[in-house]
Amino acid sequence: MTDPQVAVFMLGIFIITIFLGFPICFTLMALGIGFGYYAYFEADRMWLHYHAAVAHGADTFTLISTWLDGFFRDRIFDLFVNQTYSVMSNDVLTAVPLFLFMGYIVERANIVDRLFNTLRIASRRVPGSMAVAALITCTLFSTATGIVGAVVTLMGLLAFPAMLKARYDTSFASGVICAGGTLGILIPPSIMLIVYAATSSVSIVKLYAGAMFPGLLLSSLYVTYVVGRAWLQPHLAPKPRDDEIEDISTGKLILLLLTSFFPLAVLILTVLGAILFGWATPSEAAAMGSLGGLVLAIAYRALTWERLQESVYLTVRTTAMVCWLFVGSWTFSSVFAYLGGEQTVAHFVTALHLTPLMFLIMAQIIIFLLGWPLEWSEIIIIFVPIFLPLLKHFDVDPFFFGILIALNLQTSFLTPPMAMSAYYLKGIAPPHVQLVDIFKGCMPFLAMVIIAMIVVYVFPPITYYLPNKFYGTQ
Repeated sequence: MTDPQVAVFMLGIFIITIFLGFPICFTLMALGIGFGYYAYFEADRMWLHYHAAVAHGADTFTLISTWLDGFFRDRIFDLFVNQTYSVMSNDVLTAVPLFLFMGYIVERANIVDRLFNTLRIASRRVPGSMAVAALITCTLFSTATGIVGAVVTLMGLLAFPAMLKARYDTSFASGVICAGGTLGILIPPSIMLIVYAATSSVSIVKLYAGAMFPGLLLSSLYVTYVVGRAWLQPHLAPKPRDDEIEDISTGKLILLLLTSFFPLAVLILTVLGAILFGWATPSEAAAMGSLGGLVLAIAYRALTWERLQESVYLTVRTTAMVCWLFVGSWTFSSVFAYLGGEQTVAHFVTALHLTPLMFLIMAQIIIFLLGWPLEWSEIIIIFVPIFLPLLKHFDVDPFFFGILIALNLQTSFLTPPMAMSAYYLKGIAPPHVQLVDIFKGCMPFLAMVIIAMIVVYVFPPITYYLPNKFYGTQ
């Protein structure tokens, strides 16, 4: 087999092992080191010191240790160590644990339940009021945390039972929670955008600025769909009866908004504003957000030692997953490129004589299909780098490409068989809620994602306006 064929074989083995359920990061490391040993193998270098030891009449133990030393002198081990160090010292990735900690602290500060209840009361006259309140809460909570599992789980415990109690259709309510929860990987401070920035070398602050309007666009499409569907089919989201509507004065409603919405809004605007205006790096802003989350938790008397421990533990666990994924994927990608895998893919795609639009459509379709069996992290870290070298050939801006991917990857949480949002919700839903009902409710929101991608492509200023406004370059 030629080296490019070995690279394709390596990629094929990886895909098969993923379907078999092997852990992603350790599979990447194992394949990277295994095939890397073959790629960088130098027989003369391996046996050089061994033959010298034999010539000097070394004893058996010395010969064995010398041979083992030669065996582990393969350059793949140096590459693996260097990749590990590069990931741990990456300034962009420093923001990951800080934003995660901020999100977990806010989640446990009882701010979100106050916010949802306030918005539910404020929108009580709107068709599908509870669903609208849930989507707005998800949007605001997503700006405080890029953790999809946390948003879906919390809203599944908070809003989902309330909607079922209000006689909402199970599939309709399920789709609202799952779709709203996925906004966390698009709306800043998205962990996914940080990972894409580290992978593509695109400025994270520009990605944050560029993703703001597309994120709000998608959220608005969700709300529009919910209101329209509830208006056309009232049985899906029945209006509350008069005796179910809380009689509340305007003054009390304003007070509720000030105590629930205002503190979270100030925290979010401070963190994002510091990044967008260049007052702080993403890492510094994330540290500020973490401190702000702690202050809010203390102010709401929701910070306990147990909750603090849980937040730290979840932060460390998620950060470790992201970092080891990077180590494995960069090792895997380096070996794949060294064997000629990227050139093989590039030659194949360029031979198709695609236009830039055709290339974008093909790439997004592939990413959409990859979202069926894989999570966003594997797609961004493993498969997106295969497309990145082709962007220059097709005159596609990596920044704009990243925003389209961020929109597209909403679908990876909503499409079976992976559909992690559906599984998060199923894990905390009442027993009578079936997984097929949740999947059914997610489908209309996939159409909203596709519409948002088309709108963003047709009207690029939606993406470029804020980066151009703040940084003056496209």
